[in-house]
Amino acid sequence: MKRREFLLKAAGFAVMLSVPVFAKAASNKPLKATAITQVFGDGINLTGVAIEYKSPLEASSINAKSFSVAGHKISKIYLSDAVDGAPKDSGKFVTLKLERTNLLVKKPPKQNQDQSKGPGKAGDKQENSPKYTVPRLTIDTKNAAITSSAVKNLIVDDFKQLEFKDPKTGQTLRYNLFVPKNYDKAKSYPLVLLMHDAGVTGTNTIATLIQGNGATSWAGAEIQAKHLCFVLAPQFDEIVADDDSQVSGSLDTTINLINELAGVYSIDKDRLYTTGQSGGGMLSIAMDIKFPNFFAASYLVACQWDEKLVAPMAKQNLFIVVSQDDTKAYPGQTAIVNELQANGAKVARGVWDAKWSAQESKEAFEKLISEGANVNFVSFKKGSVLADGQTNSGAGHVNTWKFAYDLTPVLEWILTRKKPL
Repeated sequence: MKRREFLLKAAGFAVMLSVPVFAKAASNKPLKATAITQVFGDGINLTGVAIEYKSPLEASSINAKSFSVAGHKISKIYLSDAVDGAPKDSGKFVTLKLERTNLLVKKPPKQNQDQSKGPGKAGDKQENSPKYTVPRLTIDTKNAAITSSAVKNLIVDDFKQLEFKDPKTGQTLRYNLFVPKNYDKAKSYPLVLLMHDAGVTGTNTIATLIQGNGATSWAGAEIQAKHLCFVLAPQFDEIVADDDSQVSGSLDTTINLINELAGVYSIDKDRLYTTGQSGGGMLSIAMDIKFPNFFAASYLVACQWDEKLVAPMAKQNLFIVVSQDDTKAYPGQTAIVNELQANGAKVARGVWDAKWSAQESKEAFEKLISEGANVNFVSFKKGSVLADGQTNSGAGHVNTWKFAYDLTPVLEWILTRKKPL
């Protein structure tokens, strides 16, 4: 174990250290505490708190038993030189990693709403966007008690919140934009468009960033280290695509926004990619039909469309993920894939377990992709997206994207596709 990092066992905080631990910093009292959040497939979670001290600390001056956080269990402690810094041998920040706590606050569904009829018609204005509970933590450091006064939302804070007033459609579209770190206008970058599901429709611009990791997964360090890219995540305040395969004016407005951004930044229009879950995936399909050579690849998650309309997509690069528990999207996507194959697409199919380890998913991905197909269709086997003891009743649909954007090899495959000739 590295000297800079020491782990705590929940029971009694048994400490494993390679150096003796003494409380040598009694006079160096904490100045500020910042709660740390991170977005996972199930939404935004509290993951830790960073305590800033006036002077740098050494590992030998920190006693792990001297820290506690009211209502939370500490799983790990380390020193760093920033709120979101990596573990160091010394630093002004003591970071307490906490067991995850979900902070997402969703609006309850409307009473007596028939879910089988879908969320509404294309163009319907709605206000369902979730928010999150801002954590306020009380930390006891033995030398002093301190309450968190700030929040660091990992990756989410790296997005800009902006508005686009489209002169062509007259619409105003709220959106989140991630610009790659150390952006160099002399270079050319791909762009990933992520579109949320109907359950997030509303005016809270960051809702699409905190409700799941569909956007943040592309902007995280793992992907960005290999594939620097822009990430665009619009926040729609209307139903953008409905179960009758109709779309709202947001389709053209979103395409116009991408063209606008490509004129402002060094975005490679040959490396544009689209993805979306449920209604967002349906809008991706509609875009691919209307503009069949606009995107180099599409990642479609838990969505469906009228299969009689999809022939223009037959030559496109597609990766499709759906759960066999999804009573609408699974038969819907199966029909789409069959139609694409009938129109000349080369199709590879796989049945995966959503709860596989990263290594198991990677091996299944490599087997699937070895077929060299332009359309890859993965169905999560029945029951695998459900939590233990969870009944379906819609979970087979919404749980799909809790797993889909953790499939790093799939994200990388999307980002390496080129437009079909």
